[in-house]
Amino acid sequence: MQFTYHQNSGEDALKIDGNLHKHLFKVRRHNKSKNLFFRNMIDNVLYEYEIVDINKRYATLKLINKTNMPIKPQKYLHIGWCMIDAKNIEKMLPTLNEIGVSKITFIRCKYSQNNIKINYAKLENILINSSMQCGRSDKMVLDEVGSLREFLNNNPESYMFNFSANNIANKADDVKTIIVGCEGGFSDDEVAMMRDTKIVGVSSNLILRSESAVVVVVSKIIL
Repeated sequence: MQFTYHQNSGEDALKIDGNLHKHLFKVRRHNKSKNLFFRNMIDNVLYEYEIVDINKRYATLKLINKTNMPIKPQKYLHIGWCMIDAKNIEKMLPTLNEIGVSKITFIRCKYSQNNIKINYAKLENILINSSMQCGRSDKMVLDEVGSLREFLNNNPESYMFNFSANNIANKADDVKTIIVGCEGGFSDDEVAMMRDTKIVGVSSNLILRSESAVVVVVSKIIL
């Protein structure tokens, strides 16, 4: 773990209790001999705290140093992801956050399951834990829209990842926003919303699962 998240990081004193107290002092066995580093994931500051007191229920920390230390993705990438099963989203989210995706907007496309409900509070916790592990000083932004048409109205310069002779690797420097389909891909009407020059693919004739496709897209553009 590169740092610990606390929403009040930056205050002169922190009180650590509940699950965070258990994690830091019972699981990780921190003691007064070693300082702790926190972020609030709003600013870019890494806060160093000294442990003043520990008991069975809470610990008191004192701020001793702060360093402006942004650690963020070097390239902006917004994924428009047609909705898939929530459990599969939860599995993929840490990977996408750690690779450096800036934003994901979930889209209810024609072939998305209509009954999918996303627990955004749970996703936020997943992202916080992911950022603590990889050191990222922020986390992905999450959003949702009701249709591909709505997404394109908000993001008119979007690309679409689909079967195409236009290799995504040749467009990597141009792509800031790209749409990835759900299981079953895109409908004919959805593909017709895009200009041919805005549809990109890879040099493979294999059909990718949505989770595989989103990792391929991100790695081709960011890495």
